[in-house]
Amino acid sequence: MGNRKLAVVTGASSGIGKALAKLCAKDGYDLAIVADEPAIEQAAEALQSHGVSVDAVEADLASEDGADKLIAKIGDRDVDLLFLNAGRGLGRGFVDQDWSEARRVIDTNITGTVYLAHKLGRKMVERGRGRILFTGSIAGFMPGTFQAVYNGTKAFIDSFAIAMRHELKDSGVSVTVLMPGATQTRFFERADMMDTEVGTQEKDNPANVAKDGYDALMAGEEQVVSGWKNKMQVAAAHVTPAGTLAEQHREMAEPGSAKEG
Repeated sequence: MGNRKLAVVTGASSGIGKALAKLCAKDGYDLAIVADEPAIEQAAEALQSHGVSVDAVEADLASEDGADKLIAKIGDRDVDLLFLNAGRGLGRGFVDQDWSEARRVIDTNITGTVYLAHKLGRKMVERGRGRILFTGSIAGFMPGTFQAVYNGTKAFIDSFAIAMRHELKDSGVSVTVLMPGATQTRFFERADMMDTEVGTQEKDNPANVAKDGYDALMAGEEQVVSGWKNKMQVAAAHVTPAGTLAEQHREMAEPGSAKEG
């Protein structure tokens, strides 16, 4: 790696993470990118075309060992931008899910994310500068019937990120949370949700979502809900009883809810 500033992006092999990494490369940041699949190597090759240095790490961030593999690759380099974007979903009823799969959602979305925030955030604070973006979700505002574990993890991240921001408000380190809605990525396919309404409906473009998050991070903003429909949904969620939200979520996420035609 060279002497340019460094951006670290998790979940960077596709979707929002890949788009975030591209924005960093265009702005001249060297990159350390990580995902739990070999496609991270192809993502790195594409990013190098922007004339920056890219280190790719294939690691499962559901484990501390996987996160440590990324930290070891970064070494002593200062991290200027940290994008905690890796996430995993899982559809269907909670008691019907395989426990190891449900546990992996929790460990990826919460444990690995918070572990990296702690390890790399502490170094940023010691240095007195840095920016962190968490990819939360508008899912964190509503009980996720047939997506209970995922929405619960995003409620945690949405809350945690803002709390961390306010703890660090005088440290020189800013924390921003990006809250997308349903985005056109491989998320729903991986979550076994292609027979649901939300899995088959039109979704937001990941490049647009990433741009909203990147701009908010660079401006030092607290949070950004990407997309006007999602902004309206969040506003409604604030005044709607939790039980009503849970039933609304059922309509989009219940297996077999995909609309025909």
